Amino acid sequence: MDLTVKIPDDLASRLGANTDELSLRALESFALEEYKSGRITKAELRRLLGLDTRYELDGFLKDHNVLEEVTMEDLRRDLRDLESLGL
Repeated sequence: MDLTVKIPDDLASRLGANTDELSLRALESFALEEYKSGRITKAELRRLLGLDTRYELDGFLKDHNVLEEVTMEDLRRDLRDLESLGL
């Protein structure tokens, strides 16, 4: 789905001269708010942003000061992942 957001030209030029940059910032802001509100999952956020790995998503969340509590299940999953890699 394509979504168009109209921004007055004078504001658009102050916010950033590049249309692609503004589009990306708008998408990131929207996606982050949807995630923080609980309307989308972490996996859906990653898909929406086009990120390939959980690590990229974790970096994105860290860059935007979104910190999460780590659960025991998170640690178990990470341990299983490491063991499957022979580490």
